Parts: sequence; structure tokens; C-alpha cells
Amino acid sequence: MNRNKIFVITVLIGLSLSLSPAAQIQEESNMGINTLEGITLGGVKQWILLRGKNVSNPILLFLHGGPGFCMMPYSHVFSTLLEKHFIVVNWDQRGCGKSYNADIREETMNIAQYLSDTHELIQMLKTRFSKDKIFLIGHSWGSILGLYTAYRHPEDLHAYIGMGQVVNMKEGEMVSYNYTYEKAKAAGDESALEMLKKIDPPFYKGGFQNLSIQRMLLGRYGGAMRNLTYPELGRIRYSSPYYSKTDNDNFMSAFERSCAFMWDEMLGVNFFGEVPEVQIPVYFFTGRYDYTTPFELVERYFKVLKAPYKEIVWFEDSCHSPNLAEPEVFQDKLIHVVLKNTLKK
Repeated sequence: MNRNKIFVITVLIGLSLSLSPAAQIQEESNMGINTLEGITLGGVKQWILLRGKNVSNPILLFLHGGPGFCMMPYSHVFSTLLEKHFIVVNWDQRGCGKSYNADIREETMNIAQYLSDTHELIQMLKTRFSKDKIFLIGHSWGSILGLYTAYRHPEDLHAYIGMGQVVNMKEGEMVSYNYTYEKAKAAGDESALEMLKKIDPPFYKGGFQNLSIQRMLLGRYGGAMRNLTYPELGRIRYSSPYYSKTDNDNFMSAFERSCAFMWDEMLGVNFFGEVPEVQIPVYFFTGRYDYTTPFELVERYFKVLKAPYKEIVWFEDSCHSPNLAEPEVFQDKLIHVVLKNTLKK
């Protein structure tokens, strides 16, 4: 068993022994915070988890990927160390996870609305904790929201961290598909090749099912997940102290629904043309083997992006989710690279 898996299992055991459900949602004092709360953003009830040892520490807001693939039910394996240095905020965005609502209108599921929700939440957090700025990390789909926010509202942020950063959605999907196809071809995997020939990247006109086929095969050939398998991810989610059985039962259907509503609009994102410059420090947390949002596009974008400070932070044993593949390294980089470098400037 490798070091990262031992770390994850240790955290899970520690949480199960030390935290009661009441403590997880009710603790707040002058020093620390540990609350799970329903709030209203854009007229829709949504849920946030706030955890930190000291409320005087800076805020770190995590924008999860997907759309609809929440990180709150995984946060107990990648934020324990962070909570000593930040108020860590995990947010289940509208329509997914604990914020799932089967009645939510499709016309409210668009990039503009999610950006409005993000901005509203940031203002809420700044006011509540008397902060001028926060740290913002966006993962995958969340990196679309994160980079737009950094571009449009630099006054709100100390720094932006893009993990599994989206750069050009259409090009990224084609690079990802071609990587998967070539790996299957080299392996003589005829069944995979037949499945890949039937789908239509980057639009995946068969919908979520065809997108899932590509992602499943990408995982088979090492471009999506490293150190953890998809079944292990499921077990971690079901062990979460923050999710009920209903939350978990809704998780994948909400993920599918969010992707179905958002995919076509997401394909129009191209930061090469839209965001040539950002006025705050930018860090790209990039897995060396990431072909979900291909690392090679991040490298290209990094070269042309203008920022007062920019850095690619490589994760040598990760694909798309360094926070899950290398949780100790992920936390160490946020604390000793991003936090210390940014606040000393």
C-alpha cells in the first residue's frame, strides 16, 4: 500500500473516531469554525462546509469540478492540514451534491449564473470574517469559474490556484480523446477502439453516456486518476461525515444532470482569447499525467498569460486530481508555496 493510500485511510479512521455528527455542524467559536450550513445564493439554497482552527486565518474557497462533481464529500481526506492555516470552504454549487434540487430550472444552469453565485459567496465570506481578500482554488470545471473570477474581480483575491485548469475546452477534449484512442490502439484494445469510434468528440452528441465512455477509457489508460481507483473514490464519498445517504444517492444523477445542462456552453470556453492577463498571482496545480484537462495546454497558456506572478506547480504522481492522488503534497504546496509566497509579497 503506498503512502498516499495510507494517509487517506488514516484520516478516515481518525475522523470516524474523533468527530460526532453534532460536532461537525455546530462548532463555531472565536478561535475555530466547523460548520455545515445552508445559505441562499442567486435565490437558490446551497450548502457550504467551513472548517478551520482559527478564524483569523485567511479564507480558502474551493470551487469543485464537474459540473456537479462536488468535493465536499472528499474534503476530509485532503484538508486536515490546510485547516491549520486557512478557513477552508467547500461549496456544493447549485444543482449538485447537498445543493441538489430536482426542480431547479435549466435556464438557471449557465456560466453567468454560477459566476454570480461565486461572486455572491465571496462577498458573503469576506463580510462574515472581516477579510479584504480570499484565496480561490478552482478544479476542472471550477477552474473556469475561478479564472473568470480572478480576471473580473482581482480586488477580491490574494491569489488564484487553477488545478486541472481548463484552457481551451474543445481543443482539450480532442487532445484527451486522441490520447485515449492512441493508447487503446497501441494496446490492441479492439473493444475500446470500437466504443471510441462511436462517440463524437468534443460534443459527445450521445450526451453524458458518451462522455462517460471516454472518461472511463481515459482512466483505463492512465490519463484521469492515479493512486486511487473509481471504486475507491466511491467508498471515500460514502464514508464522508458530511453527506447523508440521500446526498450520496443523488450524487451521480445530479452530476449527470449538471453536465447535460452545461456541456455545450462549456465548449465555448477558450482562455487563450478571453483571459490574456490577470492582475493577481496565479498558480497552476498540474498533474504530470493529466489528460482530462491536458497538461500540455496548461503549459502553452502559462507561457502567454500575463500576471504579476505565475507558477506551474507540478504533481509528479498525479493526473487530474492532485488533491486526491497526492493529498499530503497538495496541502504542503498550498501552505508552503501559495500561502507563504503570496502573503510575503
